[in-house]
Amino acid sequence: MSQSTTRRIDSLANTDVWQTVCTQQDLVSNSGVVVWLDGAQVALFYLPGAEGRSLYAIDNHDPQSGANVIGRGLVGSIKGDLVVASPIYKQHFRLEDGSCLEYPQQRLRVWPVRLNGGVVEVGVA
Repeated sequence: MSQSTTRRIDSLANTDVWQTVCTQQDLVSNSGVVVWLDGAQVALFYLPGAEGRSLYAIDNHDPQSGANVIGRGLVGSIKGDLVVASPIYKQHFRLEDGSCLEYPQQRLRVWPVRLNGGVVEVGVA
């Protein structure tokens, strides 16, 4: 079982460099799509009805199975936290910070992400 590298970014204000990865039309409501960003597969989750943020960017690599499948996971809510369930072993990762509910030692990398004039941008710095 491998563990993903963690880099948590708490504020979009700290991001100076944004990279366009797709358009808003490429997103699927309440589901994930995967984009390539600087050598990493990033799963984007677009949740237009969610309170607060509606777009999340998280590592597509499942540390439990070693497969790149997080973007195919089911999105839901557990105890008020928005989560994605890995499609293989069904462990849940918080979309906000990438932490795993069942295995606290596992964490997925998260990126700042935003919609900007119809395009999706991910923070890279």
